[in-house]
Amino acid sequence: MARILIIEDELAMRTALAETLRGHGYRTLTAHDGVSGLEKACTERVDLILLDIMMPGLDGFALCREIRRRGIRVPVLMLTAKGMVDDRVQGLDSGADDYLVKPFSMKELVARIRALLRRSESERRCPQKLVLGTLTVDFPRQTCQRDGKPIELSDKEMRMLRLLAEKAGEAVSRDEFLDVVWEYNAYPTTRTVDNFIHSLRAKLEPDPDNPRYIVTVRGIGYRLTTEG
Repeated sequence: MARILIIEDELAMRTALAETLRGHGYRTLTAHDGVSGLEKACTERVDLILLDIMMPGLDGFALCREIRRRGIRVPVLMLTAKGMVDDRVQGLDSGADDYLVKPFSMKELVARIRALLRRSESERRCPQKLVLGTLTVDFPRQTCQRDGKPIELSDKEMRMLRLLAEKAGEAVSRDEFLDVVWEYNAYPTTRTVDNFIHSLRAKLEPDPDNPRYIVTVRGIGYRLTTEG
């Protein structure tokens, strides 16, 4: 199970977070300020960091920037009472992956953690490049080209393609697309998945009406094949 570092200066909150996460099967370690949090982030093996912003000495923004400067790429979820748009932007610009404003429900916190860990695991498993005929997708750079000419893919289209690439040869259900791509947000209907697949085929397939690469698996969902 994933190991989570909690960096929070308030003892009551730190304790509640640790107990909740342990109750969901996660392993935890804690730090009471930014300095000790930075030391643990650099010396301990962790899979995700919960980071409070309002801390004495080294605040969460500065700490997150330093963590990223040192090459630590684990997901960072910021927890703070600061809810203004500029604060959220500053948190994301400092290198955080997500942002949750206090007070929050523990249920939502756990859902966001699951989503971030899924995405992190997905990025580790996903191939760097996907080649479909004359089309090349570079996942780290988030680019798609056919014969050297760029093809614009939306964020969700790219994430759907990434999931298909991870499971190359296996069927991906509509529910799995919703769970991974739309994460913890209010789910749209499964018809939304079909609409996005239709859009992907229009952009990627030589003949979208007779798909060669993104094929339908009847009663389940879709499968990626690179043998078209």
